[in-house]
Amino acid sequence: MAKKFAELKARMTPESRADAEQILQQHLKEMPLHELRKAQQLSQASLAKALNINQAAVSKMERRTDMYISTLRDYIRAMGGELEIIATFPDGQVKIDNFAC
Repeated sequence: MAKKFAELKARMTPESRADAEQILQQHLKEMPLHELRKAQQLSQASLAKALNINQAAVSKMERRTDMYISTLRDYIRAMGGELEIIATFPDGQVKIDNFAC
């Protein structure tokens, strides 16, 4: 018999709940484009309309492993966000602004 999540969560130790929350927050910070779009509650069709392309082009874009920064920036802007390029080094991070528009 399936158990309700609330029951399982209630039986977890505070440490386990904290670990689960940390994993959740990490997953929210790192996600593929299609999951980001879904998290913003947008369909491929609505995003395609905002980008003035067809839905199939959005699907293809989400499956790509490589794309122009301008294409990614347009995709993110169509969802209401802004793209930032950050270089991470052992001694800190640097925002790259060559690609800002």
